[in-house]
Amino acid sequence: MKRLIMLLAFVAVGAAVAGGYWYWQQGGSAKGGAEKTKATGGKGGKGGRGATTLTVRAVRAVSKPMPVLIEAVGTVEPEQSVQVRAQVSGVLQTIAFREGDRVKAGQVLFEIDPRTFRAQYNQALAALERDKAQLENARAQQQRMEPLLKREFITRQEYDVAVTSAKSLEATVQAGQALVEQARIQLDYARIVAPISGRTGQLAVRAGNLVPASGGGVPLVTINSTDPVLVGFSVPERQLEDIRRFQTEKDMRIEILPDRSGPPVATGKLVFVDNTVTPQTGTVLLKTRVENQNEAIWPGQFVNVRVVLTVEPEAVVVPEVAVQPGQTGSFVYLIDAESKVQVRPVKVSRQIGGEIVIAEGIKPGDQVITEIPQALQPGATVQLADDEGKGVAAKGKGKGGKKGEGK
Repeated sequence: MKRLIMLLAFVAVGAAVAGGYWYWQQGGSAKGGAEKTKATGGKGGKGGRGATTLTVRAVRAVSKPMPVLIEAVGTVEPEQSVQVRAQVSGVLQTIAFREGDRVKAGQVLFEIDPRTFRAQYNQALAALERDKAQLENARAQQQRMEPLLKREFITRQEYDVAVTSAKSLEATVQAGQALVEQARIQLDYARIVAPISGRTGQLAVRAGNLVPASGGGVPLVTINSTDPVLVGFSVPERQLEDIRRFQTEKDMRIEILPDRSGPPVATGKLVFVDNTVTPQTGTVLLKTRVENQNEAIWPGQFVNVRVVLTVEPEAVVVPEVAVQPGQTGSFVYLIDAESKVQVRPVKVSRQIGGEIVIAEGIKPGDQVITEIPQALQPGATVQLADDEGKGVAAKGKGKGGKKGEGK
């Protein structure tokens, strides 16, 4: 009997515990549902009254003139470059410039010990004067014998000998003059002058050293012209047709930019198109000549080259930050007339600095988002942030779309 009573008591306690647990679960679910309904305004679907409105920053696409470009990387090279070498052997006595100086054509750079060459010049000059004196004597002898021949006081053979002697001495004098000129040239070569105007490089030989005549070894110094300079660059062969088509147009120019994001430091015209395509790379070498009075670019320097083919007068332009990459191509977040967000695929034509030219997808006046929140989704309602970061109502389209239109 006691066992039965204890069993019934255990059953009653278990039933009471199960009932309490069921009541607690029902009450919690109802409370959670009420709170969720309150938070969403009584609707649990997407886009209900309680949906959060995001604050974004946006700009309008503008229409303005933009250049049609071909960009490449080029190398600056001097229009003239000369390796200065000695043309006579001797001891280098004087260096009349400092490394890196600008020099002018004809300026004395080096002087080699001239004493040997001056002695050879004086010797040749003295021999020439001797030959000239002998020639004058031979001519006078010929003149004295000519009337004697007419009177037959001398034979024809004696007269011919006098004529031959005079002509031989004339040839000797001419040879002597050539030797004098050669000795003078050798003496002049002892003074080495700049063949071109430009900037000197590093010295290879110092004063006091014996320098050999040209024909081997390193040059004494190298002079590079720095104004103007040439810039060589290569473009893909498919772009050669566009360059040749616009080559004669006055709007076509080539800009040189040491920094791709900075302004051009020099502008020039196309002066050379190679006559063959490089088979290994499929590119064509081109060159432009640019003024470089301030030496803003340096021979051997790598620079950015921008070939401006023409100017598109009404290009659709948006900031670079507004264009997003996607798996199927580029796109922008567009704000429509109802302040809703749309994903609009676009075709990018080109990028110039921090601006992107759009070929297809949007038109001037369309409002595109430039700062994309992580929670931004297509169809979401957005408002624009003012200068203080507060939200203001967004208007998807507006009049204008001209250059300089703001947020």
